[in-house]
Order: sequence, then structure tokens, then C-alpha cells
Amino acid sequence: MKLALFDVDGTLSDSQAHILAAMTQSFNGQGLPVPTREKVLSIVGLSLPIAIAQLAPEQDDTTQAALVEGYKQSYFTGRAASPAPLYPGAKECCLRLAEREDMLLGMATGKSRRGVEALIAHHGLEGLFVTQQVADDNPSKPHPGMVLAALREAGVEPADAVMIGDTTYDVEMAQAAGVKAIGVSWGYHPVEDLVAAGAAQIVTSFAELETAIAEILP
Repeated sequence: MKLALFDVDGTLSDSQAHILAAMTQSFNGQGLPVPTREKVLSIVGLSLPIAIAQLAPEQDDTTQAALVEGYKQSYFTGRAASPAPLYPGAKECCLRLAEREDMLLGMATGKSRRGVEALIAHHGLEGLFVTQQVADDNPSKPHPGMVLAALREAGVEPADAVMIGDTTYDVEMAQAAGVKAIGVSWGYHPVEDLVAAGAAQIVTSFAELETAIAEILP
């Protein structure tokens, strides 16, 4: 069997509006300057405590913990009823891949399990992803833990898997686990950074993604 392992935010789901709004409310709640859009999007993919530490390195542990909690409260109370939209073609691509007898799908994301479950239910993706590796259970990207756990759960060797993501954290995580990575152009990190990090291919659409997966996992 083969495994196509997907990042979520910036790859399957365009969650930037939700992320920016929740981060703004969190920093405002602590009376702190709100990081720029570019800075916030640069940390998408990291587990939340790591992301906050990068956004507010001058703050003490207590304040960083309050920022984490403020983000969680804002994200789930203000936006839980309407999870972020999927990128055009994302669901259809996943459905086609899942129909292949030789292909398994998985997720490796810095989102919480609560966030992933809400997204899956909202968009009708139940049953598509045989392994869902989330921030609750794994070290933050780019540590290879998520990919290694996904491989174990799916029963797939690294040579038979590919990681699909939009950030350098995804590419570096895949490489550390011995898995090739495909970078997508529509996410939150510049394409040139994905190439420099070692992405095997860059795709600009989900149609291209299916072709790239077939080439890397023949």
C-alpha cells in the first residue's frame, strides 16, 4: 500500500482568516501588539505553544500560556460552528485518491484533534483518512514524529509514502522521516522556500497534485 499524507491548514483548508482573527483577539486580550499577517502566516503548521513562542519571544511563560489559551478560546468559540473552507478541488482530489485500491490517505497537522474532527465533519470527509496525526499527540513540526506515527498506523514504509504540504515545516518533517515531500503553491510559505527545503516537486493545482503523487509513488 501507499500513503498520501496531507497537511491541513494552507494545503487542504484555507484557514488564514480564522487564524488571523483568533490571533488578533488573543493578542488584544493581553494588551499586546498584534503580529503582522506575514508573521502569523509564517508560523502556521507549528504546534500552538511553539507558534506563540515565536510570535512573542519577549513575553514570559505565563503570558505566552495566556496567549495560547486566548487563541484556543477565540478559535473554537468564535469559529467552531463554521470551519474554514477547503481549497477548490481539495475534496474531489481526496475522494479520487481514496478510491484507489493501492492508496491510503492520512493527515499530519499542527491543528488540534478537536479542530480536525470539526473540519472533517463539516466538509463530509469522514472515513477518508486512515491516520490523523495532530498536535495533541505529537511533537511540533518539523520533528518527524507525526510522519513516523502515520507510517506505523498505516503499515506503510517510508519509500511508499509522500507528504503534501505548504510550509517548510512539512518538507523538513518529511525529509527527517525519510519520506519525499510535494509542496503546494497556494499555501502560506513562498514556493522558493519549499524548493530550498527540499520538496521533490511543486504543484499549482490539485490536478497537478494527483499527477505528482502518481510519479513519486508509481
